[in-house]
Amino acid sequence: MNVTREVILDLLPLYLSGEASPATRALVEEWLAQDPELARRAREAAREPLPGAAAAPPPELELRALRRTRRLIGVQKWLFGLGIALTAIGLATRVEFSGGRVVLVRPLVLDDPVPFGICLAIALAFWAGYAAIRRRLRSSGL
Repeated sequence: MNVTREVILDLLPLYLSGEASPATRALVEEWLAQDPELARRAREAAREPLPGAAAAPPPELELRALRRTRRLIGVQKWLFGLGIALTAIGLATRVEFSGGRVVLVRPLVLDDPVPFGICLAIALAFWAGYAAIRRRLRSSGL
């Protein structure tokens, strides 16, 4: 197989980033031993960071992200459960039967608006928090 200088130039970024396979590394090193000009350019390029290459994140970053995500999911579960419970309490209904027939269906919030209204308002706050966390987790791809 005839390897040209253009092929080596294409492989050079891969070689410099350390992501080349052992066979590719050997091919590029063999070529650089024969081409001093290209070897000089490769040494200069190795001293400079590759364009578009991001700095390596700290090793504990992934663990912190995992813990933060788990905490958010835990909070989201609690908000969901409390939202369901307080919505059910706030929308409780009185049903009266007479002679085997339903004669009255009335939400209890109409009889006692303050306590049931407070339950519904708190439930609404829980649902808003749940939606905010859900949106935040969805935007990160979870």
